[in-house]
Amino acid sequence: MPSHVQFMVDRVQRDVSDDLLPAAEDGSFDAYDTRLAARLDGRRHALVVNSFHTFDAALWSRERAFFAGLWDVVGLPLTGAITTLFHGTYEHSPVGVHKDRFATFMFGLRGRKRMRFWPSKPWDEPVSTKVDYADYCGESFTADVGPGDLLYWPADYYHVGESGTAAPATSVNVGVPREEHHVGYELEALLADHDPNRLTGRSSLDNLLPLHDVPVTAPGPGANGLLSPTLPEGLTAPVESLHAFARPDRAARRVTAVSLRRWTAGGFEPVPAAAAPRPLGDVELLRADPRAHIFWGTEGDGGTLCAANGHHTRTPLKHRDVRRLSRALAATRPVTVAVLLEALSPGIQREAARALLQQLESFGALRREP
Repeated sequence: MPSHVQFMVDRVQRDVSDDLLPAAEDGSFDAYDTRLAARLDGRRHALVVNSFHTFDAALWSRERAFFAGLWDVVGLPLTGAITTLFHGTYEHSPVGVHKDRFATFMFGLRGRKRMRFWPSKPWDEPVSTKVDYADYCGESFTADVGPGDLLYWPADYYHVGESGTAAPATSVNVGVPREEHHVGYELEALLADHDPNRLTGRSSLDNLLPLHDVPVTAPGPGANGLLSPTLPEGLTAPVESLHAFARPDRAARRVTAVSLRRWTAGGFEPVPAAAAPRPLGDVELLRADPRAHIFWGTEGDGGTLCAANGHHTRTPLKHRDVRRLSRALAATRPVTVAVLLEALSPGIQREAARALLQQLESFGALRREP
């Protein structure tokens, strides 16, 4: 099963996808539902796709535009909003009654779904979720969601999704982080990029901070009953690695890159993958996407870090050169690459600018016109 997908039949979670997931050959959810009903002999099922916006740039762009007004009022969420697709005939959400750290906007797409809510935790046991919750339904209230409906609930409400009818229902939730925010989330983002292939889990930091397979226990004690004053390597090595990473030259560049990516991602991370850069000839016509702001910051060696749509790249161009290029791209009509490069001095600067334009196009910040 892909790491970003959960699939349950009745109450059993499957760890092998088999032919249970939607396929391009289905062509539509109606065809998928028909195939799945025969495959599962009518048993209830639930499909959950996490980080849903990551897989389609157009969807991600629409979400970013939709929520931009909210960010203007409340600020950009530090760890990003999440997008989750729910589909199926499940009796209730696989996790049961629970409370998230997200305020949620639920968009109804197909079928009818019922959301059941409790303003506070309805049970006294020291558990965070309840799959069997019939005894607490009397204290709840419900809201039905159909195609085209939008439902919002605050982060402090306990809730569970239920099937409104026997037919499959499809909805997409967008969650805005509001509670239980830990500084560890920010520290992790500064130390390492999350592996895009592990969108649902907590990715490790070993791509920037090496792991040390050494003992963390101290030898001893000695004859005098005292432990050695020297810490074991299992403790000193990670501290030294973190100290090396935190050098101002490395940390400042990382902070700049993460900040630029976050601002240009528009509150929704992970972002869709960048395309492979393609060569740009002088006669190619380019137009900047007005929704994709291009931000830049100082690179330690005198170059510039440029970001757009949640991706960043390094260029040897100075700030003034990047500013000139950006102003040239702000034209209301498409501009040829040759005209864009005329804003810079001949030679290395123009070739660096061409490479930067290729990268920005791969990020989706520029597009070629016929």
